[in-house]
Amino acid sequence: MSATHPQGPRLHIQLPSVRWPAVPRTQRPRISRELLGGLALFAVYLLVDALNVPSRTPTAKANAERVIQLEQWLHVDVEGWLNGWLAGRPGLMTAANYEYASTYIVSAGLLLVLTYVWAPALYRQARTSFVVLNLLAFACFAVLPLMPPRMMPGFTDTVSTGGTVGSWGSPIVAGANQLAAMPSLHMAWALWVSVMLARTSRRFALQVASAIHVAVTLYVVLATANHYLLDAVGAAVVVVAAVAITEWWDRRHPGVALPTADAFFLDVETPGHAQNVGGLVLLGSPEPTCTRVRETIAAQLDELPHFTEQLATAEVHRWVPAGPIDWSHHLTELSLPEGSGLAELDDLVGQLTAQDLPRDRPLWRAWVIRGVGDQAAFCIVMHHCMADGIGAVAKLLNLLEPPYELPIPSRDGPSVLRRGAGVIQGLAQLATDAKPAAQLPTGGTRRGFATFEVPLDAVRDAARGHRMRVTELLLAATGVALARTDPELARQCAHQLRVSVPVMLRAPGADDGGNLTGAVIVDTPARDVPVDALRDEVREQAGAIRTPTRALASRWVMASALHAAPHAGRRWFARTVYGPKYFQAIVSNMPGPDRQFTLAGAPVSRVHPILPPAPGIPLTIGALSWNGALGITVVTDGAMLDARAFAGALGDRLAELPASAHSGGAPQTSARNN
Repeated sequence: MSATHPQGPRLHIQLPSVRWPAVPRTQRPRISRELLGGLALFAVYLLVDALNVPSRTPTAKANAERVIQLEQWLHVDVEGWLNGWLAGRPGLMTAANYEYASTYIVSAGLLLVLTYVWAPALYRQARTSFVVLNLLAFACFAVLPLMPPRMMPGFTDTVSTGGTVGSWGSPIVAGANQLAAMPSLHMAWALWVSVMLARTSRRFALQVASAIHVAVTLYVVLATANHYLLDAVGAAVVVVAAVAITEWWDRRHPGVALPTADAFFLDVETPGHAQNVGGLVLLGSPEPTCTRVRETIAAQLDELPHFTEQLATAEVHRWVPAGPIDWSHHLTELSLPEGSGLAELDDLVGQLTAQDLPRDRPLWRAWVIRGVGDQAAFCIVMHHCMADGIGAVAKLLNLLEPPYELPIPSRDGPSVLRRGAGVIQGLAQLATDAKPAAQLPTGGTRRGFATFEVPLDAVRDAARGHRMRVTELLLAATGVALARTDPELARQCAHQLRVSVPVMLRAPGADDGGNLTGAVIVDTPARDVPVDALRDEVREQAGAIRTPTRALASRWVMASALHAAPHAGRRWFARTVYGPKYFQAIVSNMPGPDRQFTLAGAPVSRVHPILPPAPGIPLTIGALSWNGALGITVVTDGAMLDARAFAGALGDRLAELPASAHSGGAPQTSARNN
């Protein structure tokens, strides 16, 4: 096995800046989160329903008498004769009962499902306004108990008389709140559906059908004596208020809010510690023109989430359309000095990827770099809030030919109960995990950057021979390389390097946008000994990677638990846990494609991942398998560790491993890059 790593002086190049036209893209919110929101809304209803005690009945009846008197004074007391006419027609009465029990639920549910699937932007507005109108109605139920007409003298309770399944008089809803007549939720939901449909489609037939549904619902709620006409007026007021509140909120907070797992990387970012992920690609002849690369990116913008959006500055991070964007900012052509090679390319890429991405434009940049020996290079970065490591690789694949999708395992995920149990177990494990043996001193903001590659089959054979996974082999080699490169830093770590290992939790068919990984913290020995001498110790420590509980718990905290915290609390949490108090290095090992590609017509000869260091962390390693090679990128805090020296030591440690140090026992690795 052989490794190549660059040597040479540092290079400093000043870069120009610029922008171009946006294509807004809205992603669907997570279905599990929406279902939890629905359950929470139902829980609020149950809390209000708990107020329905016998002592409220006289108040509800007195309020009903006042409503009847007011309607009589206004000459709109139509419920009595509508109810009497319907009660004398059993067939129509039964049909009305079933309409009352079902169509408002079916229509509202269909609208939410259809907009979720086909119109995510409208779905968000519809969902929010639906929640608001129900909360307003629940508030009315709490402060204004109102007995419906069917419980008052002189009216026929058509539902109880007919024993209609699923409505009043049926055991299914026997416990429902029967003193919640104002406003009519049946009318409110029907009117809300009509308003949302008017915003979804301008088809005349659809508008007529919607109007008929509202009219039929109005007739039914009155004729079945479930509501007064003023209840329907109250429903209209609630719908108007809900839509107005939603629109007011959207004007103040435009765009789509970032999931907390994505916003986490905005919160941890500090000056000099840009959180950018991406890829570095070496290209053979014929070198592509910058125009051809721009056309390639432009053709894929619809497949690159948030590439045409920017962040709105507010308490909550939100995506909004970016407007006109200048290509000279997002795609720049640079040339290395004559005689430059991989070492000079690493220095330049280290400078490029360490730059903060301006928040007033889309959070990505790309460069075409000439003069890398007889090759060119293409580098692209995006903010970590847009993608995790695997997501960045998936985005890069959109720019390559032929089309290819990363091989996400097709196995079924755990059930909800098993996932919940795993999260609980993982939280307990995380709570009992010790902190690092020692906390390293604060470094600086100067970033070191170096790359090398090794044959993938040789690494896999060596891991298999040692009955280790590739990730475990990398962990062992990392500790040894640190002790060999900087014995003093290894001593400061108490010869035990605490490493954060990202674990992919991406399900088959999941959108490649956003952060869909969890982190597992493991220790690896930092001692200058042969790598194979550490096999058993590393395998034991890495057992946490092989069981998903810690990763599930980490993911749950970032994606769900942080929703309950205010932004200041989330920011404090992110900066506390994502740094030297809890780990000292990051090692990420990602699977990639096993075939040859072209970019803008040029063959891809080599690929390296780009990962950001956490603030205060001296070492970050990213490994990516690609077409028979394992491309490794080393990023360091330049004030604490020399990236090029460490890359050389790590490459040497991997190169010196025999393919079969231990012949006994079954291999622990498969053909996958794990």
